[in-house]
Amino acid sequence: MTCPKQHSTSSPSYPTEGSPPELQSETDRTPQRKLLKAVIQVVCGNMLEMYDFMVFGFYALAIGQTFFPSSDPTSKLMLALATFGAGFLMRPLGAVLLGSYVDRIGRRKGLIVTLGLMATGTLILTLTPGYATIGLMAPTLVLAGRLLQGFSAGVELGSTSVYLSEIAAPHNKGFIVSFQSASQQLAVMTAAAVGVIMTGILPHEDIMSWGWRIPFLIGCLIVPALFFLRRNLQETEAFTSAHSHPDFWEILQTLYREWRTISLGLLMVIMTTTSFYVITAYTPSFGTAVLHLSAHDSLLVTLCVGITNLFCLPVFGALSDYVGRKKLLITATMLAILTAYPTMSWLVAAPSFLKLLSVELWLAVIYSLYNGAAVVYLTEIVPPRIRTTGFSLAYSLATCIGGFTPLICTTLIHKTGNSAMPGLWLAVAAICGLLATLLARPYNSKVTAP
Repeated sequence: MTCPKQHSTSSPSYPTEGSPPELQSETDRTPQRKLLKAVIQVVCGNMLEMYDFMVFGFYALAIGQTFFPSSDPTSKLMLALATFGAGFLMRPLGAVLLGSYVDRIGRRKGLIVTLGLMATGTLILTLTPGYATIGLMAPTLVLAGRLLQGFSAGVELGSTSVYLSEIAAPHNKGFIVSFQSASQQLAVMTAAAVGVIMTGILPHEDIMSWGWRIPFLIGCLIVPALFFLRRNLQETEAFTSAHSHPDFWEILQTLYREWRTISLGLLMVIMTTTSFYVITAYTPSFGTAVLHLSAHDSLLVTLCVGITNLFCLPVFGALSDYVGRKKLLITATMLAILTAYPTMSWLVAAPSFLKLLSVELWLAVIYSLYNGAAVVYLTEIVPPRIRTTGFSLAYSLATCIGGFTPLICTTLIHKTGNSAMPGLWLAVAAICGLLATLLARPYNSKVTAP
């Protein structure tokens, strides 16, 4: 079917899955610089989202002390982690409401809206006075900020992933989409680097009382630059060339019909979110509160994890373009099932900086191997008409589980007395990912099957 002529001038000439052969050959000659610019424009907001989430996780102890009334340090930490996780509960709502908006109105407008909502939530967290100053209003405002961030994040990652998949050529879709996850690693590195610098120049008491706000303030200061970058985004040709776009109720009906696909996507992403939060947001609290290592060492390990993922994700994303998504997904999940708990047990038996670094980097490689294929595969199993909504809903529902990983791990350790429980929790998530991988298949193969 030929695309409407009137749309050709307003959309970028990127290769898309629905383009006819003559358009594919033309778009395959698109300058790499143009593609690189588009990738940077779209992943910048995704980086801010993950940066804010990481900072909250890194400074959960300080946030708990500032905003929550309790004399028990463990209770304060768990309240802060519960607030951290509460943001994930808003993601499914954001996925459906904002996701349907993106599928109806366009990828570009949706990406700008989500950035504005995320920035507002960050500003609330940065400026809210402590419990000692305004009482119960303090944790209420912090919770509101996290819920707003979660509502925005419900579709931010989905919009970014779908946009990248729609501007990528078929032969390098895995490589291009992997930059969504790579941008998150850059956020982890930035947040960890800020933390390492702060622990080096500020006394621990100052960080706990007011210094933890500095990383949030940095996030607020870079928002104007991110708006400038996203303002110049072009709409994807896959969206503009479509003859019609579903309304909200049509999207809901399609989601209902595709419940099996959404369920498999949910199981697939549980492995992604659980492994990610085990090796990033939970590491500083785990390193200091459980392993009794210094905050500096724990943040340094997290920084190394981010660097490892930053380089491994594009490599494994490109590899998935050549050997197939499922081979990488099955390999990664089997490695996690077989090694997550044993390596964690080895670590907690005699904790040290080098052992924590070794275990975290091994788990980081498994995460990169899995996620390098998982994100792009999720864009391929969801029908195009609801691609943003379906992707975002599956991802958000899974994040409601995986996002509580820091709280779940803390609770499991507290209830069992076994400090290696994060490894067992990761192995369970890997089983979910393996089952989903074995059952799922790309949407195009489903519609063309006899």
